[in-house]
Amino acid sequence: MRHLRARVLKAIFRAHTVIYEKSDGRIGHWIGLPTLLLTVTGRKSGLPRTTPLVYFRDEDRYVVVGSDGAARRDPQWWKNLQVNPAATIRVGRRVYNATAELATAAERDRLWQIGTRINPMWAKYQERTERELPVVILTPVESPE
Repeated sequence: MRHLRARVLKAIFRAHTVIYEKSDGRIGHWIGLPTLLLTVTGRKSGLPRTTPLVYFRDEDRYVVVGSDGAARRDPQWWKNLQVNPAATIRVGRRVYNATAELATAAERDRLWQIGTRINPMWAKYQERTERELPVVILTPVESPE
């Protein structure tokens, strides 16, 4: 059953990504939540991998949480960023090159409070898993457009 769930979710995320890109970022917020597209380089394949993620802003930075629906393991996008922190983010119609980093312990507490107000599901996911959900900061370095 878990494998079927994973395949269905993967198909939904793939469709979400296509709609987001085809609409030039006009359509794509996830059930009313702010959503960006994160593109990273696969650590094994070397190929670009794109994932829609709920985010929030912290000044000029974008913050995402590696919840992966309370899975036991960190999401693949975060594993990829740990090997290569360079990424591309699409926020609506804007595209940025960015660098990813894990929030420090002090920063994590502050960002977690903000994030769980925006997306209360993150708190529920944290309760359902033993791992600490990574709070990842994406800092734009330049716009490729």
